[in-house]
Amino acid sequence: MNDFTFFSPTKFVFGRGVCDSTGTELAALGFSHALVVYGEGSVVRTGTLGRVLASLDAAGVAHTELSGVRPNPEVGLVRTGIEQARGCGADVILGVGGGSVIDTAKAISVGVPYDGDVWDLFSGLATPTAEGKPPIACVLTIPAAGSEASASCVLSNDELELKRGLSSELHRPVVAIMDPKLTFTLPAYQTAAGVTDMIAHIMERYFSSVGPVSVTDGIACGLIRSLIKEAPRALANPTDYDARANIMWAGTLAHNDLAGLGRSATPGGRAGGWESHALEHELSAHDARITHGAGLAVIFPAWMRYVWQEHPERFLSFGRDVFGIEPVDAEADGVDVSPEEAVRDAVLATVDELQGFFVSLGMPRTLGELGVSSEQIPALLETLEKNKGPVFGEFRRLTMEDARAIYESAL
Repeated sequence: MNDFTFFSPTKFVFGRGVCDSTGTELAALGFSHALVVYGEGSVVRTGTLGRVLASLDAAGVAHTELSGVRPNPEVGLVRTGIEQARGCGADVILGVGGGSVIDTAKAISVGVPYDGDVWDLFSGLATPTAEGKPPIACVLTIPAAGSEASASCVLSNDELELKRGLSSELHRPVVAIMDPKLTFTLPAYQTAAGVTDMIAHIMERYFSSVGPVSVTDGIACGLIRSLIKEAPRALANPTDYDARANIMWAGTLAHNDLAGLGRSATPGGRAGGWESHALEHELSAHDARITHGAGLAVIFPAWMRYVWQEHPERFLSFGRDVFGIEPVDAEADGVDVSPEEAVRDAVLATVDELQGFFVSLGMPRTLGELGVSSEQIPALLETLEKNKGPVFGEFRRLTMEDARAIYESAL
């Protein structure tokens, strides 16, 4: 186990009806004016936004609204939000929605005290500062990205066809309101994509360059097993509270760094090289209609098949602890197979099992199902290199030719 620093300051208010306590929670923290950030209509149609605003009114917390956040949030709306927050004197940025909304709130928050363009922070030209930055709070309605507790924020720039992440402890919300009942109305596809994203968050950390870390690995595999159990239940019965609650909490634990402690190459850093996320971000940067989790459902298995021989023991432990898959024993099982073939077969069976689970939820198997063709790969590689450099990754260092091979294998 490597050294680590773990910081998780968010207060979680979890349970039935807790979105009605949003105003009380913010007032108790001393906030007086919230910039309320939300998406393109579902929180309005379901009445969630109305409940949140009513709770703010009841607690005496003034509010200004910013609507229109889309999936794969774009920097243009963030710039608008920064000006709104400054103009109204907001002392807290409240995201009401899923990861895209919360990431927009995070970007607005770090952009408020910065004199230049907020995209500078995502381009590495400037560093976020705490002074003058309004804190972030959220009401989670779509469990997936884990933004309600993470230090991560991802933003797109349509003009540049780039999608970039920014990690900072300043991104962690001070309070997250989590009511599983708000997720009852989520479409099946969104639920499935969210679960896929959660599993990918855990796996990016699991497949780091660090060897076994028994406690952390147990947490990681246990979370994935729980998601594999609960996701079909939620899809079969969307109002199954326990299934929804377990999925929502798993999404938080998948991305608050708990599932990677001791696996980071540097103390305080995030475990893993996040290769599959890097490859997928190019898909949804070039086509915002591609849901992040759906892209990961295709890319992650393709990456696994391409790199497994680098550290087959990690794949064997993953297959055993998540799916109960072990290599056959030629002598004990009475089969004519070499040890190398037994390992290969077990690893590939593990990848097939994982991808089969994603597909069973309604996720795509190929890039073609997402409308991506071989002709688009050069453009994906061009922006991938701009974002990650000519070589990237940790589990196995990947060149642009490696990335090309992974994309092509996923078509």
